Amino acid sequence: MPAAALILIDIQTGFDAASWGERNNPDAEARAAALLSAWRARRKPVVHVRHVSTELGSPLAGAGTRFKPQVAPVAGETVIGKSVNAAFIGTTLEDRLRGLGVRDLVLCGLTTPHCVSTTARMAANLGFSVRLAHDACAAFATNADMSWCGGEPMPPQAVHDAAVAHLHGEFAQALSVADLLETPR
Repeated sequence: MPAAALILIDIQTGFDAASWGERNNPDAEARAAALLSAWRARRKPVVHVRHVSTELGSPLAGAGTRFKPQVAPVAGETVIGKSVNAAFIGTTLEDRLRGLGVRDLVLCGLTTPHCVSTTARMAANLGFSVRLAHDACAAFATNADMSWCGGEPMPPQAVHDAAVAHLHGEFAQALSVADLLETPR
């Protein structure tokens, strides 16, 4: 059986912009880097996904599309660009994974309730087995716009926890990076 592919979603410099607001899990990138290092050492498939926004002035356009240095791709690793939340829409991701015979995915990245969640949901619906490295993901307070009900902004940890809770058991198995490194597939 082919090894699980690690998919790093949108871990890019555009998320360092102040406009995103308060964020949880400042160690997400370091944990993603630990996963990446283990995948590289074991010669398992790695895919780097970057969001290339089509919105004028977006922090995820231009220089904001650069990968953060600790998780930057090296020669031979797949890089996928997308302009919507799901890494499977309008990209070659599914074809590349199926071409490698990959059925199991490990996901991490930014942000938990948006691109990570959407990609995890689509992956599961496409028949992939998904493990979510929940502590190698992060969310922002701005990820939960409560204006629709007159509510106050949610703290970023609550946004993250709710997103993981909605994925776990239905679309993915939520595991820590430490657990994933102990039980590789």
